[in-house]
Parts: sequence; C-alpha cells; structure tokens
Amino acid sequence: MKDAAVKHENLQEKCFVLQTQNRVLETEITELKSLLETQSGRVSELELLIKWYQEKLRLNAHKQYGASSEQTSNYEQLGFFDEAEVTADKKAPEPDLEQITYKRRKHVGKREEDLSGLPVETAVHELPKKEQVCPECGEPLHVMGKETRRELTVIPAQIKVTEHVRNVYSCRNCEKAGADVPVVKAPMPEPVIKNSIASPSAVAHIMANKYVMHNPLYRQEQEFSRMGLPLSRQTAANWMVTASDNWLSHIYELLRKELLKNSVLHADETTLQVLKEPGRKARAASYMWLYRTSEDDNHRPIALYEYQETRSSSHPKKFLDGWRGYLQADGYAGYHGLESVTNVGCWAHMRRKFDEALKSLTPEAQKDSMALTGLELCSRLFAEERAFEQRLLTTRRRHWRF
Repeated sequence: MKDAAVKHENLQEKCFVLQTQNRVLETEITELKSLLETQSGRVSELELLIKWYQEKLRLNAHKQYGASSEQTSNYEQLGFFDEAEVTADKKAPEPDLEQITYKRRKHVGKREEDLSGLPVETAVHELPKKEQVCPECGEPLHVMGKETRRELTVIPAQIKVTEHVRNVYSCRNCEKAGADVPVVKAPMPEPVIKNSIASPSAVAHIMANKYVMHNPLYRQEQEFSRMGLPLSRQTAANWMVTASDNWLSHIYELLRKELLKNSVLHADETTLQVLKEPGRKARAASYMWLYRTSEDDNHRPIALYEYQETRSSSHPKKFLDGWRGYLQADGYAGYHGLESVTNVGCWAHMRRKFDEALKSLTPEAQKDSMALTGLELCSRLFAEERAFEQRLLTTRRRHWRF
C-alpha cells in the first residue's frame, strides 16, 4: 500500500509538471502567433511602402528623362478608341500612284491667299524713249504684253526724333494799348511720360517686343545701339514701369470690372522669383495669380495677372470681392473659402493624376489598371469636346454637354 501511495504521488507530481509545461507552451504559442501576425502585418506594410517607392522612382525617372507630353499614344491598351479596327476598311481599294501624287500637290492659289492682306506697290520697268525703236526698221515699238514677278519687300524699323513745336499767340492791339495781353497756346498732345523723350510708339514697341515677342531688354538695348540710339535697358525698364503705373493700371481696372461681369471664371497661381525685391531674399517664392473669362460667356476673352508675395487665400477674396458665379481651379483650398462662389473642378488636372498613376506602374500592371480606365475616359471626353468645338457654336456645345 505504501508503494502504491508513493507511485500515485509521483504520478500526480508528473501530471502537475506536464500541465505546467503545457500552459507555458500554450502561452508561448499564443505569443508566437501574435508576433507572427504582427510581423506579417509589418511585412505587408513594408511591401506596400517598397511598391510605393518604386512607383515614385518610376514616375520621377519619367519626369526627368521621359517625354513631358501627357499623350496616351505610348500605352499599349486604348480600348475606347480602337482606331485601327474602327477606321480600317478592307474592301476599300488601294490608291494608285496618280491619286497619291494629286493629293500631295500644292494648293493652287495659296501664295495669293497668303499675300492678300498686304499692300501692293507696283514698279513698272520701261525702255528709255530713245530705245523704243525697232532694231530692224527703226519704227516705234508698242507694248504687246507684260511680264509680272512678285517679291516681298521688307522695310526695317526706323527711329526718328519728332519735335513738337507749339505756337504761342498774343494780341498786337492789346500790346499797343498797354492792357493785359492774352496769351493763347495751340493744343499739343501730352507726353506719355513727363520730362522724358519717351513716346507712345516707343514704349509700345519696347513692351510688345518684351512681352509678345519675348525679346529681353538687353537684346533690345543691343538692337537700338545698332540702329544708332544709345538707349540703356534701365531707361527702357523705367519707361515700362512708369507707363504701366500712369496708364495701363486704369485699363487693368476697367478690364477687371468687365471680367467680374461673367458668370464663369478660371483661376490659377504659379510661383516665380523676383530679384532685388526690398525686404525679401532673392530665393523667396512669390506668386503670379491668373484670372480669366470663359469662352462660353464672352467672345472677347480677358486674362488678368496679379502679382502677390504669398499664396494666401486673401488675394482671391480681395480680387473677386462681390462676384458671384462658378470658379474653375486646380483644387487649391485657397479658393474654397470664397463667399457666393461655386468651385468646380478641372478635368485636365484629374487626367494628369491618372497619367501620373499610370506612369508609376510597370508595363504589365498598366494593362488592367483603373488608372488606364480613368485616362481613357478623360481622353475620350476631350476628343468629343474637340470634335464638337470644330462644328458647333458655343450655345450648341453647352446644350450638348447637359
């Protein structure tokens, strides 16, 4: 009996040890499972992060080395268009060489059409009177026909000095009588800039060359020097600034009032650097704000630029103060706080996001991606707009859209 009791006690002790070990193993298994789940989640996060970095690298490489165009012709799949399948007509005969040559022939009368808006100066070439005799019989010659040749004549720009001389009048009779002598001056146009040799034509020429022809002032300075006028770029810059403050600022305000009469406007802002700006570093970012009318509202488009040092939303609030309508922008939050303004999105910016998402994918992943579907939808919409723009008036296009 004593041995049986000892054996029973030993068995109980072994069972207790085994139960304790089992509980420890269960705890360790639970901890390992939890650790495995945590590590699996972390691995998934790292895989997504690596994939995101790979997409960013592909997109940055395309921006740096690839084409800047957002055309969709480089992608393999464009299911919405299927241009080859839709356009192809196997029953149509091949054009022969004569037809191809005829189609490529130069348009008859194109030169006359191109020159139709230019003034024509005729130079008649005649024989001297003493040579208008027949070399055989000596009788006078007559004009039996004419040969005509046309050429372009370019008259270079000329610079001249215009002296405005104004007559001043007085009364001889009043001078003899010793009374107050009235002095009458002939009218004379006011100078565009007081105490300056600048004329309206000179200032307009410099402005048009700089902002229309993109000819910087230092090149204009060289051009003026070749024409015999030592006009420095500093003087030209002063003329533009002074004329803008004195004259163009009033035109700008009138255009702003006309712009705010429209129900649909477009807005955008872009960074630029201004050198030697008082109180600011040369590398400080400034902003040029743009406000433009919509083609649907006005057949005379108005585009106004406004320079500001910051991108604060207070600038569009001030510029559009009191205006009501639809404002189309790129989604910048600075436009969203405007009162009585309905913000609308831009399909071009949305399409750009699809394009960037597609460029960040591998060629295999591009084929069945949602980015390609979105890009095709936007491209199809733009193609429809271009087609209707060519053959429909503005009111018809608006009706078609809705």
